[in-house]
Amino acid sequence: MAPHPAATTIRASRRAALGGLAALLVRPALAQGAWPNRPIRLIVPFAAGTTTDILGRILAEAIGRQVGQTIVVDNRAGAGGNVGALAVARAPADGYTLLLGTNGTHGINASLFTDQGFDPVKDFTPIAPFVTTAAVLGITPSLGVSSVAELVALAKRRPLTFASAGNGTTGHLSQALLNLRAGIDTQHVPYRNAGQGVTDLVAGRVDGMFYHPLGLKPQLDVGALKALAVTSEKRVSILPDLPTMAEAGLQDFVVEGRWHLFGPAGLPPEIVARLNKTTNDLLADPAALANLRAQGVEPLGGTPEALGEMTRAEIAKWRPVVAAANIRPD
Repeated sequence: MAPHPAATTIRASRRAALGGLAALLVRPALAQGAWPNRPIRLIVPFAAGTTTDILGRILAEAIGRQVGQTIVVDNRAGAGGNVGALAVARAPADGYTLLLGTNGTHGINASLFTDQGFDPVKDFTPIAPFVTTAAVLGITPSLGVSSVAELVALAKRRPLTFASAGNGTTGHLSQALLNLRAGIDTQHVPYRNAGQGVTDLVAGRVDGMFYHPLGLKPQLDVGALKALAVTSEKRVSILPDLPTMAEAGLQDFVVEGRWHLFGPAGLPPEIVARLNKTTNDLLADPAALANLRAQGVEPLGGTPEALGEMTRAEIAKWRPVVAAANIRPD
């Protein structure tokens, strides 16, 4: 006997409803498994072998291990990091192109360059703060001073020269901030690279230099240079006896190199959350943390929202300093 038409309709409706429910239950699982299904590109906006490159490879290995995909490090150097950052700003917001940005690409450069080619706030999705490093105030021992206060007093009596790796670098900005905060007028001497500056500092051809801890530590260890302070908010682990600039008597003096993870604007929240957790997990791992500190950096970590606030604060912080010192990129 054939089923009643109404019964057939009810069964069909039930099947459709159950099918729809199944689709709803399966869809999130498919969405979670859809990314990543191919290699991810991490753009490092500086050359291979630089500190940024080394840190990028450490982060890439950690992300790759966590998400189960190859992370390809793509070095795109140029214009103080702007070339690499622009490539990410123009990339699809699908989680397959990421940026190891810095507080140069997402802070200082906004004041140095008339047009970066992108908006460091609007054109990116902040994912996670990563690591930071101080600059060390190193001087030639022949100056005969043992503190920042004595250095400032000497600078008021006679001219002093400060090396850096070029206009607009952290070393240059630190020297400009020293002039502003201490009311002195030291002379900036830019070099093609920091190594040349360190060589001339050891030889006594320049008087001082702000440079990252690992770059000066070998010379400090053998007494070829003397360190007076660090420019970070807190003391650094590889030079724990050095005071901060604030502890040395100059307030409102924090200059740090920072590295952060960004994606293009509009990156899906679930991808942001996964990458943020991976970054913070890396910074909580004792072995990874020891490796990072061996590179002269300290952990940051935190939320995407915190990184967004950091970016806006860095942009605002450096505008008056760059304007007052009339700093222009090389």
